[in-house]
Amino acid sequence: MLEVSRLDQAQLLQSWEAALKEDGADDDITSQLAIDERAMGTARIMAKSAGVFAGRPMFDLLNETYGPRLTVLSPLEDGASLQAGTVVARLNGPLRLLLSIERTLLNFLQRLCGVATHTRRYVDAVAGTGASIFDTRKTIPGWRKLDKYAVRCGGGRNYRLGLHDAILVKDNHFAGVETRRIAAKVFEILTAASELPTRPEFIEIEVDTLEQFDEVLKVVGVDVILLDNFTLEQMREAVARCRVLGLSGKVALEASGGVDLQSVRAIAQTGVDRIAVGAITHSAPALDLNMEIEAAPP
Repeated sequence: MLEVSRLDQAQLLQSWEAALKEDGADDDITSQLAIDERAMGTARIMAKSAGVFAGRPMFDLLNETYGPRLTVLSPLEDGASLQAGTVVARLNGPLRLLLSIERTLLNFLQRLCGVATHTRRYVDAVAGTGASIFDTRKTIPGWRKLDKYAVRCGGGRNYRLGLHDAILVKDNHFAGVETRRIAAKVFEILTAASELPTRPEFIEIEVDTLEQFDEVLKVVGVDVILLDNFTLEQMREAVARCRVLGLSGKVALEASGGVDLQSVRAIAQTGVDRIAVGAITHSAPALDLNMEIEAAPP
């Protein structure tokens, strides 16, 4: 079974409580009027379409937060394949509680499963090429760690968490810098970075042309070079130049820009090490799940 690093439960609880408050779960007037406060019930969450499961920490959270009033039982681990009709979980507890958290819980699970499912499509598309699928910072505000968790559940890999933990020098940082001066500028940045109190997770430089690429290759200490909107031919040439210099495995090459499911395998076959795909988070459709009450008092 796929292993992914766990979510911070304290942060997850904070997100959960904020979402419940937004939905007015503590003042569910419909359930208060329609359901006896002593009524107990069993609910079933089921997948209505095929996909990848992500969200086990949600069930752990519910058991910890509402237990023993509410219990959640699920046979699934993160990364498991879902088919239409797969039972994702069963919840037992006060009927009013089940109904008041229904939509919020489904919102969390549908988003998490949707991102994991969309990620898996890309991971499967590049299988056997040696390239890895990476996410980006194109996530829902406030949901970054959740989105990135779902990417891991789908078999993808995480890019930097934010602006604070790694260095990515993009074209806008090079505005006004002539191509022949790029190597010197990168060296200046690396020198300054060496004096930071905490070493960045990695140092990545974006290039738009092969000429810029050659300049960056002159500098020792760059971990990743981002090939932004390169053609397939240009990517192959960049990979070849890296090999000639003996830098394969020392400097990772990352493709980015305009990547979709139709183009991703051809990109991977150029020999790049990683492919950044914003679509796995910013364009992931929610996976269709529903919750039905299975057993309730007459």
